[in-house]
Amino acid sequence: MFHPETRPINKPYDFSAPHREINMAMDEETNINIVQFLTPDSLPRGVVLYFHGNRKNIAWYAPYASNFTKRGYEVWMMDYPGFGKSTGILSEQNLYAEAAQLYIMAHSKFAADRIIIYGKSLGTGIASWLASKRTAQQLILETPYYSMASLAKHYLPIYPVSTLIRYKLPVNKYLELVNAPVTIFHGTGDKVIPYSNAERLKAVIQPKDNFIAIEHGGHNDLNIYALFHEKLDSLLTVRH
Repeated sequence: MFHPETRPINKPYDFSAPHREINMAMDEETNINIVQFLTPDSLPRGVVLYFHGNRKNIAWYAPYASNFTKRGYEVWMMDYPGFGKSTGILSEQNLYAEAAQLYIMAHSKFAADRIIIYGKSLGTGIASWLASKRTAQQLILETPYYSMASLAKHYLPIYPVSTLIRYKLPVNKYLELVNAPVTIFHGTGDKVIPYSNAERLKAVIQPKDNFIAIEHGGHNDLNIYALFHEKLDSLLTVRH
């Protein structure tokens, strides 16, 4: 489920984009590594709290930050325990607790209506949980799953996965509690999280929310589609 890549804490990232790196010590064993990608303008419109997928570390997802920084939003990415420079125990509850800390940090600088919560793949469960607990301008999910149990059952239909799986991450249940506007992007050709699994979320979002299907889009290539950028541009330029 997790495919992390560690990185020495004393080895700085060499991103070409303007950024700031922060290490937040939660306790003696737990460090949250956060990279804040900055906007060209010294007065950002807001911040995107970006919860990434299950691969490698922040460096793998850093190229996506420009989708938001060029539109005036800072992007704050954190690595989960065991990813990159982050340390500690990897558990569902710790993922939620660290997401809450990132929100607290963001809210000390930005009003709630200037905070966008964004989740990609694995991170959609974390993002949905956070949006169900905190106020935000909007929640955007890229290639989400209905729940981790439902996704596991797709791949292992004959096993009692609901009792065996350690990580529940029930996006469906959290979305029922989200008050902010919700937008979902999913590719019809996704072979990692099937479109049919994500499509079930239509039943739990509000009529005002958006479920945007990217025809032929896969799991990791929505960024190459014009429709994705057109809709994202609309979301980031219209205040909710």
